[in-house]
Amino acid sequence: MQVLPNQPDNAASFSEEEKGNQLFPVFVKLNKLRTLLIGAGNIGLEKLTAIVNNSHSATITIVAELVSPEVYALIANYPLIKVKQKSFDVDDLNDIDIVFAATNNNILNEEIRKVTHERGLLINVADKPELCDFYLGSIVQKGDLKIAISTNGKSPTIAKRLKQILNEGLPAELDETLQNMSALRQTLNGDFSAKVKKLNKVTQSLINPKKSFAERNIKWLIWAASVLLIGAIGFSLWNTEPEFQTFLINIDPLFYWFLGAGFLFALIDGAIGMSYGVTTASFSLAMGLPPASASMAIHISEVMSNGIAGWMHYRMGNVNWKLFKILILPAIIGAVLGAYILSSLEHYSAYVKPIVAVYTLFLGGIILMKAFNVKRKKADQKIKKIGLLGFVGGFIDAAFGGGWGSIVLSSLIAGGRHPLFSLGTVKISRFFIATLSSLTFFTMLGGKHWEAVVGLIIGSAIASPIAAKVSNKISAKTIMVAVGIIVMIVSLRSVIMFILKLI
Repeated sequence: MQVLPNQPDNAASFSEEEKGNQLFPVFVKLNKLRTLLIGAGNIGLEKLTAIVNNSHSATITIVAELVSPEVYALIANYPLIKVKQKSFDVDDLNDIDIVFAATNNNILNEEIRKVTHERGLLINVADKPELCDFYLGSIVQKGDLKIAISTNGKSPTIAKRLKQILNEGLPAELDETLQNMSALRQTLNGDFSAKVKKLNKVTQSLINPKKSFAERNIKWLIWAASVLLIGAIGFSLWNTEPEFQTFLINIDPLFYWFLGAGFLFALIDGAIGMSYGVTTASFSLAMGLPPASASMAIHISEVMSNGIAGWMHYRMGNVNWKLFKILILPAIIGAVLGAYILSSLEHYSAYVKPIVAVYTLFLGGIILMKAFNVKRKKADQKIKKIGLLGFVGGFIDAAFGGGWGSIVLSSLIAGGRHPLFSLGTVKISRFFIATLSSLTFFTMLGGKHWEAVVGLIIGSAIASPIAAKVSNKISAKTIMVAVGIIVMIVSLRSVIMFILKLI
């Protein structure tokens, strides 16, 4: 059953269309429909060519008083096209599904549109957008791939130019890729999600074209060359300089422990985007570092990484400067105050350690909640006390070794702030917080536990370029669960040990 299209002839409908492109794009199977083309001059030839180029098996009836030789030449290769050389009559609409009017008589075109609508049929009137129920877009075709371009009837010339650009830009081999994808699709098993993941992986090459071995592995070649160079220099110094050998032997083993820990924790942070502070703080406490020294090591090692991350977000325009201005000063004050208080309590580290352990135990629980998508209730309105949030976040981050992202970023997003701009603003703020809290720690504590500090700096720096690769190979949920459990166990151990000492 065909339905009469709702297209009132009044100014209100035109003004509605002017608000934007209201067209609904569809691809019609004309080879399944009965098509009527009225007019067989130059305009009719253009419409007919467009139809047969896209639907070779279309059943078409042409009605026209005059039929150009070019039309006869074209239909010679299409036996399903028949011509009625006569004037249009309403009976020509019998047994017809869709109509194309291609005459140069405006009065006749309007009459054809009227009787067509009375029959409940859709019509396209050449060069008269206001009389059309549908438009013919410019077509770009590469085998089975077909792209239609519409300008809402405003400029066919623009559509043709875009067609040229796409025809030149899309490789002819794209159809071969499409056929291969179709064959692959028939072999896939599993649910819809599994099939989509497999197809996405295969089609990645469309946006990341094949590169040479050197192009694909230039980063690793540079790293391999650097490691070989450093290794060669180290081997030479070991064999020729006794002082260097003595220096390495006498380095506190704590350095090597923190070198490995910094590397591992930076990999985890790169894979799941969080937990560097909480994992490092838990490890540092377990290794016997006082809370202040642990926090100093964490913040110094984070200065460079957060500076780079903040700069990248700035370059990409992800920083909300109004939010930054409100956030940064209270955050710095809180961080410096937290670092100062924690450093002042260095002599009471035995009592501060369990407090920090309880805090990291709490953060470990948060990591587990995020791993299993346990969401807290979101606020209905944007958080307004940004300055207070920055102060609290900065203070806790410095006083307990981490938590800036967990507290501030999660609060901003939960409070209705845009996630991307919140992330960029928090990252660039973190650089200043890490820098000034590190300066405060260093002023108060001096070079205490430098082995841990240097180990974390070097380890995290080495891991940074590798972290992205790791994130693509390991399940983020698996890492988060493992990290959450380990952090909670280590933190719980510190709390229990403190309680046992009191008993």
